Amino acid sequence: MIKRHFFLVAAAILLALMVVAAVVKVATSDDKSAQGPGGGGGRRGGQQVSEAVVAQRPFSDQIRVLGVARGQRSVNVTSSTTELITRVLFTDGQFVSAGAPLVELQAREEDAAIIEARANLNQAQREYDRYKALADRGVAPHVMLEQAETGLETARASLQAAQARRGDRVIRAPFAGRMGLTSVTPGTLINPGAVIATLDDTSTIRVDFPLPERYLNVLKAGAAITATADAYGDAPFQGRIALIDTRVNEATRAATARAEFPNPGGRIRPGMMLRVAVQQGQRQTAAAPESAVQYEGAGAFVYRIAPGQNGSTAQRVEVETGAVENGFVEILSGVEPGERIVGSGLNRIQPGAPVSVAGAGRKAGAAQ
Repeated sequence: MIKRHFFLVAAAILLALMVVAAVVKVATSDDKSAQGPGGGGGRRGGQQVSEAVVAQRPFSDQIRVLGVARGQRSVNVTSSTTELITRVLFTDGQFVSAGAPLVELQAREEDAAIIEARANLNQAQREYDRYKALADRGVAPHVMLEQAETGLETARASLQAAQARRGDRVIRAPFAGRMGLTSVTPGTLINPGAVIATLDDTSTIRVDFPLPERYLNVLKAGAAITATADAYGDAPFQGRIALIDTRVNEATRAATARAEFPNPGGRIRPGMMLRVAVQQGQRQTAAAPESAVQYEGAGAFVYRIAPGQNGSTAQRVEVETGAVENGFVEILSGVEPGERIVGSGLNRIQPGAPVSVAGAGRKAGAAQ
């Protein structure tokens, strides 16, 4: 019985020694890890970050406004009289040339007037021919010939007037362009001012937009301009300023500028909303990627990568920013070109904390 108790006590002591040895081993391992590869007491490495280099980049001031697209020429096709439509001579979306007949109105009275005018002209011609023959033989006085000649000219003018009235019953395209949708058909009674169809010349698109007066001395007719439309995403349309109005609006302090955009294929349609951007002036200044700049209230800052006793550290630096363009922020003051800054993950960095730059050979001006 005593022997059995002896073995139980020995086993308990052995188990306790094994637990103590394991605890000592773990503690020793943690201490070495804290000391680092050189056996020193300071911690090396730190949070791993990406690096960007402040570099010179071109920036330009941009005027961004909204404008509505208009055709170079646009018109609503209407009638000047109340009349019945007898023929529709175009189809929806058809391209028509200048002067092409579009709609023919009922013209029974005009047709009858032409017949009457031609009959009067023929009668006046016969009388003129007869009096001329008599006057040539000396039988009729010349005054009779002159009266017959006057009657002949009057009859000709009457026929031309009747034909002109008949021509007013045909509505023609005032310029070349593309027809819009129409709902009229033969038999439709059209009233004055009612829209029969639309006609647009979209070979060139015009956009009117407000130009603040402070830019009037900078931008002139012929200046390059860029526009985008929601229908085509960020695809740019290139154009130019064609004209700037001679007057400045007293309420808005802006003048109306007109831009023109070539429109091959008719991609831009009248009535579309365009975002117009005008660039004026270009400069070379220090720039940092947008991901490297953090904003706080009215200010902004970056983390400069600086050497420290135990490696690189992150130093918070207040910067003055300018324009933002193509993913880069203009840096007016705070850091200089060539300085290394943290490219991303700014919200996880503590000022003065050690950092470890991931990789090597960072490209200037770009976060890796």
